[in-house]
Amino acid sequence: MKALLCKQISVKYESKLALEECSFEIDTGNFLGVFGKNGSGKSTLLKSIAGIIKPNSGTFDFYGIKKNEIGYMAQQTPVQKDFPASIYEVVISGTLCKHKRFFFYNKNDKKLADKNLELLGIEQLKHKSFQELSGGQKQRVLLARMLCTEAKLLLLDEPASGLDTAAAEQLLSTLKDINSQGVTIIMVSHDIQNAVNFCDKILHLGKAHFFGSREEYNARTA
Repeated sequence: MKALLCKQISVKYESKLALEECSFEIDTGNFLGVFGKNGSGKSTLLKSIAGIIKPNSGTFDFYGIKKNEIGYMAQQTPVQKDFPASIYEVVISGTLCKHKRFFFYNKNDKKLADKNLELLGIEQLKHKSFQELSGGQKQRVLLARMLCTEAKLLLLDEPASGLDTAAAEQLLSTLKDINSQGVTIIMVSHDIQNAVNFCDKILHLGKAHFFGSREEYNARTA
């Protein structure tokens, strides 16, 4: 089943063209890796899909995915030095988007938060303050929070940023497990060599955009 159709998306910042005529199509349960040089428009594309910025031209067509079922994690999230929330509070707050008229957590919310803390390997940190964590640990916390929204489409901008090689591969493996449960993932990464093995579709942005299967991409770059 089709999940997203991107048709001729172009984005300008003032007079500068950040992304030009990008097109691709993915199905539900696809894992799309977005690669390209700095400045090629990778982050711009994710922000456009998330609705944070509006394309100057082109359209996105979503199939069976509502706006509140899209999870977006930016490459870096600035946090105030006096940010008081614990890891657990940050993670479980992801469930609030499902509550339309009340703002307290039920048993299912707590179970979901505990499940995602364990899934991301940060359950032992749950009582620590978010501000005390390393960059890589913060990425895991924010991903766990996103999973608590139970989004159907995850947009991840450099989720392995700040992690060493072993931790990055473990995180990518976790993402693949999440993807295998039917969650569609679009992930930006600069680490093509490692990330490409976890993707089934590849979008490489550049002077001539490439979109195709992992096998087609590997054959093209061999």
